[in-house]
Amino acid sequence: MSSAGVGDLVAIQRRLRDGVDALSFGPPVTHVYNPLRYAWRTAEVYLRRYGRAPTRVLFLGMNPGPWGMAQTGVPFGDAVVVRDWLRIPIVVDRPARPHPRRPVLGADCVRREVSGKRFWGWARERFGTPEAFFRHFAVINYCPLLFLVPGSGDGARNRTPDQLPAAERKALFRLCDDALAASCEALSPDLVIGVGEFAFSRARAALPSSVRVGKILHPSPRSPQANRDWLAGKAEGQLRELGV
Repeated sequence: MSSAGVGDLVAIQRRLRDGVDALSFGPPVTHVYNPLRYAWRTAEVYLRRYGRAPTRVLFLGMNPGPWGMAQTGVPFGDAVVVRDWLRIPIVVDRPARPHPRRPVLGADCVRREVSGKRFWGWARERFGTPEAFFRHFAVINYCPLLFLVPGSGDGARNRTPDQLPAAERKALFRLCDDALAASCEALSPDLVIGVGEFAFSRARAALPSSVRVGKILHPSPRSPQANRDWLAGKAEGQLRELGV
């Protein structure tokens, strides 16, 4: 592992954390969670332990899920996976303005993150240990923020970054694009794989044409294709086509 690369990645994510904290988001967004802030202690352990440089492949996710990275600070960070497979202690504080229906419980979160179970489940099934997986791969998210809008009753729904107003997107994407480009310089991947169309499109926009970019189906339970059989049905075939 290149200690310089790890240090660079930690510094890049810290700058991104501070940069997005200075942004503002209007209605219909009511709550914004920045797990790189309140879950930084866990996020930093993840980055330092598994941010290997150089890496063969960089997987790029979209943004935190409410039951994943929002709970742990780790991309696709289902709490059970982070604690039991990645073996990272989950230490979190509270968001500045928590939504009553989206509490941050960290290791005590009992609701599973389906996307995280599927993604890290593939890594565990194919490579066995985190050390074997991260010998070849790195995993980060494009955007570190979770956006919540009113749901039914007093509930909350996620709003993905591409659904933000144009001016808000422009300010956010500028910071996230810069962080992604810097992360690629630090990690030197042979291939960047966007997990889903959004991450793929942002990687294409943010990175120079010399960087090879591919994509796989997002493992979200909102995707009918992913629900039929994300791993064997689609993702493994796409990875084989990319030479992974």
